[in-house]
Amino acid sequence: MAEKSRIARRSGDAAAPSSRSDIAAFVRNANAVARPAEGGQGRLLFAIDATMSRQPTWDLACGLQAEMFKAIPPESALDVQLLYFRGFGECRNSKWVRDANALSRLMTGIECRGGHTQIRKVFSHAKAEHGKQRLNAVVYIGDAIEEDVDMLAQRAGELGLLKCPLFLFQEGSDQRVEAAFRDFARLTKGAYARFDSNAPAQLADLLKAVAAFASGGRTLLGQQKSASAKALLEQLR
Repeated sequence: MAEKSRIARRSGDAAAPSSRSDIAAFVRNANAVARPAEGGQGRLLFAIDATMSRQPTWDLACGLQAEMFKAIPPESALDVQLLYFRGFGECRNSKWVRDANALSRLMTGIECRGGHTQIRKVFSHAKAEHGKQRLNAVVYIGDAIEEDVDMLAQRAGELGLLKCPLFLFQEGSDQRVEAAFRDFARLTKGAYARFDSNAPAQLADLLKAVAAFASGGRTLLGQQKSASAKALLEQLR
């Protein structure tokens, strides 16, 4: 029953190609949110929907998470915490880590399980962590919403007041999910982008971009050497 109630289409719905304008808007909006801490050290909460049909994307994220750390120069640092939800009310967070191998170890072996989305818990956890020490960015990867959108918008607004930006990456093309994700991003002065799981370079570019911003703002974002990163920067001019 849980899977039937999902807003996003879980099968037979090919993800629409990520539009360049969406990715350009993501990077453009990233430059407008609160700037990272001095000294090139940032904190990023990496949250993923791990309900049953998300296993392929979870596996993709496991392979791509190292891209975030590749965007950080040796003299800088990025602390990342993994947060995921699955099953019946299960929502877990990891310890804070500072390298790709540690994050990979945390993600490897975790299997997706059927259940409803728990985005409310993601926002609540982000608020609690931000209260302990500033979060420079919260990344959320998902394709569905099964909770009250108005309630989630209120929670997002609270994060916005705390200057805690949300970066929401949508897999698929569900228009209701897109509208909600865009609203959450707007309320927090964060950003939204859509990606195609069949084109992993798109998600890799997004993860590298937000990691660079979280650690060093626009300056570090502009130092990315990949052709994709340069193309994104060109769209900002």
